[in-house]
Amino acid sequence: MPCSSNFINFLVIAFAASLVILGATAEDDWSGFHGYERDALLALKTRFNNPFLDANWTGIMCYMDNTPYWYGVQCLVGRVTGLILDSMALFGDIEVDALANLTELHTLSFKNNSITGNMMDFAFNQKLRSIDLSGNRFSGEIPSSLLNLHILESLQLQENSLTGPIPGFNQSSLARFNVSHNNLSGEIPETETLQSFGLSSYSGGNENLCGPPTTAVCTRTSDDSGGEGKGHDKGRFLAIIVVVDVIVLVVIMLLFIVYYKKYKKLRKEMMMMMMKGRDDGEEEHDSRIVERATEEGEKGKLVFLNKDEHETTRRFDLDDLLRASAEGLGKGNFGNCYKAMMEVGATVVVKRLRDLKPLNRDEFVRQATAIAHQKHPNLLPLLAYYYSKDEKLFVYTFASNGNLFNRLHGGRGTRERLPFRWASRLAVARGVARALNHLHHNTRSHTAAPHGNLKSSNVLIDDNDEILVADYGLASLIALPIAAQRMVSYKCPEYLSQRTVSKKSDVWNYGSLLLELLTGRISSYSAPPGTNGVDLCSWVHRAVREEWTAEIFDAEMAVQKGANRGMLRLMQIALKCCDRSPEKRPEIGQVLEEVEAIKVGVESEDEEYSYNSYSSYDRSMTDDSFSVTRSV
Repeated sequence: MPCSSNFINFLVIAFAASLVILGATAEDDWSGFHGYERDALLALKTRFNNPFLDANWTGIMCYMDNTPYWYGVQCLVGRVTGLILDSMALFGDIEVDALANLTELHTLSFKNNSITGNMMDFAFNQKLRSIDLSGNRFSGEIPSSLLNLHILESLQLQENSLTGPIPGFNQSSLARFNVSHNNLSGEIPETETLQSFGLSSYSGGNENLCGPPTTAVCTRTSDDSGGEGKGHDKGRFLAIIVVVDVIVLVVIMLLFIVYYKKYKKLRKEMMMMMMKGRDDGEEEHDSRIVERATEEGEKGKLVFLNKDEHETTRRFDLDDLLRASAEGLGKGNFGNCYKAMMEVGATVVVKRLRDLKPLNRDEFVRQATAIAHQKHPNLLPLLAYYYSKDEKLFVYTFASNGNLFNRLHGGRGTRERLPFRWASRLAVARGVARALNHLHHNTRSHTAAPHGNLKSSNVLIDDNDEILVADYGLASLIALPIAAQRMVSYKCPEYLSQRTVSKKSDVWNYGSLLLELLTGRISSYSAPPGTNGVDLCSWVHRAVREEWTAEIFDAEMAVQKGANRGMLRLMQIALKCCDRSPEKRPEIGQVLEEVEAIKVGVESEDEEYSYNSYSSYDRSMTDDSFSVTRSV
C-alpha cells in the first residue's frame, strides 16, 4: 500500500507540472505573437506621423478577448484581426512588408486618406477577407501576392494612381472588386471572376485598359516567320514608318508653335476687351489677384485669396495644413470635406475637389478667383486653393454650429435636442435669400443657375448663429453631365421635361428649402444618400386641398405664440417659388423683399392658431397641374 500511495502521488505531481509547462508555453507563444504584431503597428504609426494615433496607440494594445485599447484595431483572442483607419488624413509611404507580422488579419481599410508609395505585400496575410485602400495615392503595380488570398471577398483599390496590368484574379470568393480611377493598362484578364464584374469596376482614368467588359479592342502582334525576304521587306517597311512618323511629328510641332503664338495674342486681346467694361480700380485689383495666384500656384503653394481681409485666418501654409489634426466631415457631391485644426489655433475646412472639367492652371485660377470675389455676409468665403496635376483643394472658414440639415433633422425625439423655433427659421430664410439675391446680381460668368446646388446641407451656421451659404460657383468647374447628375437645380421640373436650367431653377431650390424649413420634413430632391425624402411641394398642396393642414407645420415651430401669420406668409412665398412653370416664379429680388417684410410675431399676441387662415390662399395653388411631381 505505501508503494501504491507513493506512485499515485508521483502521477499527480507530474500531471500538475505538465499543466504548468503547457500554460507557460502557451503564454510565451501568445506574448510572442502579441509583440510582433505590436511592433508592426508601431512601425505603421511612425510612418503615418499622425498626432491622434501618436496619442492613442500607446500602452496595451489588446489582451485576449478584452475590447482593444487602440483606435481602429480589432482583436480576437489577443491577436490583431482588423485594422480600420478611414478618413483620418493619413499620409506618407508604407513599407512593403508592413503587414508581414499581422498573420491573423481579416479586415484592412485605409480608405479616404493620402497614403503614397507602392502597395503592401500580402503574402503572409492568408486570412484576409476584405481590403479597402480606395481614395489614396498608391502608385506602382497591383501586387501579385493578392492572387494567393484564397478567401478574399472584397478588394477596393479605386481612386489611386496604380499603373501596370490587372493580375488574373480568379478567386471564387471575390464578390466585390473595383480598380476604377487609376492609370492601369493592358488587357483585362478573361478569368471568370474578373469578367463577372461590370464596367464601373474598371472605368474612370484607366484609358489604356482593353478587352471585355470595356469596349476597347486589344491589338495583338504575331511573329512573322516568312523567311529572310519577308524579314527584309518588313524592316524596310518599319524604317519608312519611322521616317513618316518623324516628319509628321515635326509638322505637328510647327503647327503647335504657330497655334500657341496665335492663342497668346488672341487671349491677350480678349482679356483687354473683358477689362474695358470695368473701372480702372477693379481692373487693377482683378489682374493683380490672378497674377499673384498664378505665380504662387506655379510653386505648388497654398494660394490665399483676398489676403488683406483674412490676415488673422491665413497664418498657415501647406505644411501646416498637412500636419494639422484632421476630422472627416463627410463625402460631398464634388469632393470629401475635412475639418483641419492647426496648431496655431486656426480651424478651416478643406474640400478635395473631384470630377472637375479638364481645366489648365490658368482656367482653374480664374474660376477660383471669381468665386472668391463673391463677398457677402451670408456667403461662406473661399480662403485659399491648392492646385497640382493630381490634387485640387479649396480651403474655407469653419462654421462651428454645423449645417441646416442637421439642425432641422438631427436628434429628433431626444432630450439633447434644442427646439428650432420660428424666429430662428425665419432668420435662416432671410439669410439664404440675401445670399442668393447677391449671387443672382453679381455673378460674372454665364452660369445658368448662379448657385445651382442650394440645399439644407449647404446652408451653414457659424458660432454667432449667422447663416452662411456654401458650395456656390462650383458649376463652373464641373462637367455638365456630372453637374446634371448631382446638382439640385437639375432636378427642377423644367430640366426633367426640357433639359433647361436658369436663375429660376435657383428660385425653385429656394422654395423647396423653405418648405423643408416649415414642415421639418426631408425633401426628396436634396436628401443625402440612403435617406428617404418627400416631394414637399406636392405633399403641401395635397394637405391644403384635403384639409389636413394641421400636419403641415413642424410642431417644434408651430407652438411659438404669435407665429401663425408669418408661417402662413412664408408658406405662400415657398409655393410661388415652387411653381412648375419657371415664368410664373418670382425673381429672387422680389422674393427677398417679401421675406424681409415678414415679422417674427403679430400685432396681437392673443391671436389663436387658426387653420381657416388657409382660406386666404389662391385656390389655383392647390390644383394638380400646379404641383411638382418628380419624374424619372
